[in-house]
Amino acid sequence: MADFPHLSRRGFLNRSAAVGGLLVVPGLLTACSKTDAGAATGAGALDKLREQGFVRVAYANEAPYGYMEGKELKGEAPTLHREIFKALGVDELKPTLSEWDGLIPGLQAGKYDVVSAGMAITPERCGNAIFSEPEFISPTALMVRKGNPKNITDLASAKEAGITVGVMSGAVEGGYAKGAGIPEGKIKTLQKPQDGADAVKGGRVDAFLLTGISLRWLAKTNPDTEVTEPFVPQIDGKAQFSPGGAVFRKGNEDLRDSFNRELKKIVSDSSRYVQLLEPYGFGKSEIPPEDLKTADLCKG
Repeated sequence: MADFPHLSRRGFLNRSAAVGGLLVVPGLLTACSKTDAGAATGAGALDKLREQGFVRVAYANEAPYGYMEGKELKGEAPTLHREIFKALGVDELKPTLSEWDGLIPGLQAGKYDVVSAGMAITPERCGNAIFSEPEFISPTALMVRKGNPKNITDLASAKEAGITVGVMSGAVEGGYAKGAGIPEGKIKTLQKPQDGADAVKGGRVDAFLLTGISLRWLAKTNPDTEVTEPFVPQIDGKAQFSPGGAVFRKGNEDLRDSFNRELKKIVSDSSRYVQLLEPYGFGKSEIPPEDLKTADLCKG
């Protein structure tokens, strides 16, 4: 199973892109122009996948989004995508491990058909690939000591209580904390999620700020902690949903549209959504709002 430092990398490359822009290595996302001859492309892509009986998906080995446990591909994205492709008549996900930076270039090169990694939908990425509608949003939460002795529920209550809040280095939560009026002297920067959990347990911080998804996963191995109900922070009055979705190669709009039709059935059924994804820390608070659309997210 993937370890927690991977979440640190996701936090910087994924969630920071939602508010601060995506770091791109020059040429990285556009270098791959040739498409593998075996790739499912164009209007007949879904028919080809049905005929071969499998869809090639890429994952980055990042729990709880997409990771390999033994010989089984698990996580939010593979679980959801397996359900959707079965409904479309494609019974098997054939996984390919990729470094995070190589996911979109590999997709462009035809090494796989779909990125199943919980990738954030950003304008920069929309320029190089096409996204499904949002599969989830990433509300923020706080990890506190068991029993929540300071009775913290959100950033406003953290500010009022005058507590020290831990945030990840390079992630967006530091900006959330500052935007909520928490003094810089009360914000402690940590390097990875487990450092945040250790700081909470050791009393070095009163709360650790991260996505509810990541914190609930982290809490599984840190039983002396608990996680508050998630909330959606705002920057300059704009809600920070940090939505993620499946990623397809440009030219495969028909395949993406078929995927979206099945995705909508699941997202519209909260009980089914939670039943599928609760093992990975996703609940009703992660269901995307009906009016949150990829077309708008791609505009920025």
